[in-house]
Amino acid sequence: MVYGNTLFNNYYNHMAPLPQPPSSSKKVPRKPVPQGPSGNESPEEYFAKCRTKLLNGHIKTVRTVAWNCDGRKLASGSVDKTVRLWEADQEDIKYSIKLLGHEESVDQLCWSPQSPHELATASTDKTVRFWDTRDVKRCTHVVKTDGENINISWSWDGSMVAVGDKDDKISFIDPRHKPSPVIVKTYAEGDDIRDEINEISWNHDCSLFFLTTGSGAIKILKWPSLQPVHVLRGHTANCYCIDFDPKKRYVAAGGADALVTLWDLEECVCLRSFKELEFPVRTISFTHDGVYLAAASEDEHIIVSNVETGKTVYRIKTMAATNSVAWHPKGYLLAFAGDEEGIQDQKNYIGLKVFGFNDLKE
Repeated sequence: MVYGNTLFNNYYNHMAPLPQPPSSSKKVPRKPVPQGPSGNESPEEYFAKCRTKLLNGHIKTVRTVAWNCDGRKLASGSVDKTVRLWEADQEDIKYSIKLLGHEESVDQLCWSPQSPHELATASTDKTVRFWDTRDVKRCTHVVKTDGENINISWSWDGSMVAVGDKDDKISFIDPRHKPSPVIVKTYAEGDDIRDEINEISWNHDCSLFFLTTGSGAIKILKWPSLQPVHVLRGHTANCYCIDFDPKKRYVAAGGADALVTLWDLEECVCLRSFKELEFPVRTISFTHDGVYLAAASEDEHIIVSNVETGKTVYRIKTMAATNSVAWHPKGYLLAFAGDEEGIQDQKNYIGLKVFGFNDLKE
């Protein structure tokens, strides 16, 4: 994760929601999530008709966004030291729930791939907090780390959480340990080969662990032994971000050379590069069906590209650098957040938005 030109307990936790709808209000049926182009409609035509929804709540820059596994909740983390939960798959969303407890910036968060209610948040306050979003009066557990945490990833099988800090050390936390999660191992490269470690992730079957690094390489370690097995070299400068194709075919990475590279997971070869951005790539995300890839940087737009052809099919306009993008796990909604600030409807806002709403035929 990168911000600007660098990479980057109030132990009493309580729920602090925005104003809630009257208790007498009727439950509104959930609308289906947009599913992308259909029939003879081109992706350019489809995306051109989509609307963007602004989510008001945070008071400082938003660093990170992520959908839960069923797509019913979006979580966002901010420099304002808070986490917010949104039912952002619905365009008429007006409310969020604020999670308090971190004493410094919430730089990255992740949901359990196995449970729609389990959330982990990483902060530069040297803690990782675990939440059960069915009851957010307090976080369920706090794990203290040695360093200021900036990256976090939850294994696909739900058995492990990895958190990376500014000292390039990774702590592996067992979230299922009773009575509370504990750090079960750590990883740091030796002094002779020390490399900056940026975003981290397991592959889908949790047999391998991937590191994006300051040398521009993607290092692959055997899990759980953490023995090096391969290095992917496709960037000429710092490699910042990584995402896996939901169809388990590819892994993509973004770097300071303004490139996004796409790699075949079986052959470990680079299939193509996406070259539409001009500044360091901060964040990338595949659509749920693996057809499109979104990438963002300090450029004032997010590019949406066809994975198989490499063609850019749409540019989502932004007003400032984008820190985080995340496609909905079941449809064509893209949450994104960054350094954008402005005024809308006579109210100040911070740049947290969801793109992709359109007039669906129900």
